[in-house]
Amino acid sequence: MMRRERRDMRTVALFDGEKAIGVAEYADNLDRWDGHNWTCGSTGRHLGIGKLKDGRFYLCRGTQWEGEEDRAVVVTEEEAREAVLRHNPDIHEDIFGEPAPVLSEGSEVEAEA
Repeated sequence: MMRRERRDMRTVALFDGEKAIGVAEYADNLDRWDGHNWTCGSTGRHLGIGKLKDGRFYLCRGTQWEGEEDRAVVVTEEEAREAVLRHNPDIHEDIFGEPAPVLSEGSEVEAEA
């Protein structure tokens, strides 16, 4: 898989619900290379996951559309895990310190009933 070079660190507004609570490092590490562009599945949009100093996670939604601004929102760990599994499971271990669960037949991990 093609790797993207990291841009200079920049920050975006961080929200908890509708309340702005600070800034967070911009992240687009959930984007995938589609053969032409880095994308989260929607033209001109990007998605990333990050972790705050206090241990909370945030989703960063980037945009290339005029008139729109990048934004980060605090999410639960469960929401963060789902976003990583849905968009880029290859980084699961980097973010959570453990491999992504394998639930296929013959795996050692079993799905919860």
